[in-house]
Amino acid sequence: MTDRDDLLKLVRELSVVNGRVTLSSGQVADWYVDLRRLTLHHAGAPLVGRVLLDLVDDWEFDAVGGLTLGADPVATAMLHAAAARGGRPLDAFVVRKSDKAHGLQRRIEGPDVAGRRVLAVEDTSTTGGSVLTAVEALREAGADVVGVAVIVDRGAEKAVRAAGLSYRSAFSLADLGQQG
Repeated sequence: MTDRDDLLKLVRELSVVNGRVTLSSGQVADWYVDLRRLTLHHAGAPLVGRVLLDLVDDWEFDAVGGLTLGADPVATAMLHAAAARGGRPLDAFVVRKSDKAHGLQRRIEGPDVAGRRVLAVEDTSTTGGSVLTAVEALREAGADVVGVAVIVDRGAEKAVRAAGLSYRSAFSLADLGQQG
């Protein structure tokens, strides 16, 4: 089995939850993909890092992150996977949902992104709202956003591409045996 196969198995086992839920987009669904159960799991996190690095292997970027909270473990998994491979150095960053009112008052935490090529990530995305909020903040901070990558696309691809961004997902709803 490949890392992708192993990751899909874990997504199905740990993250697909049946039951009525309201998504961050405000939409109501009869099932939910709780990827924090995967991205914060001892076996899941390393797989997430390796699979997403492989997914965007042909894209040039030197920092990865997105809107807190869904993107945080994805970005750190990729940072650790890149370090383990010994290839290019990869930094991670966290985009706050709003400006910080104390300390250094930074919206983007971690190494500075100004003038750098960055990858915006998210665990799963339905409308693209969270990742596009992160992209807007990154561009305002002077970053060059090369694209967006998610573990599971729940329908955001069209909106992200309409915003002029390249988009990739490790898995679709069909891979999970679900429909939109």
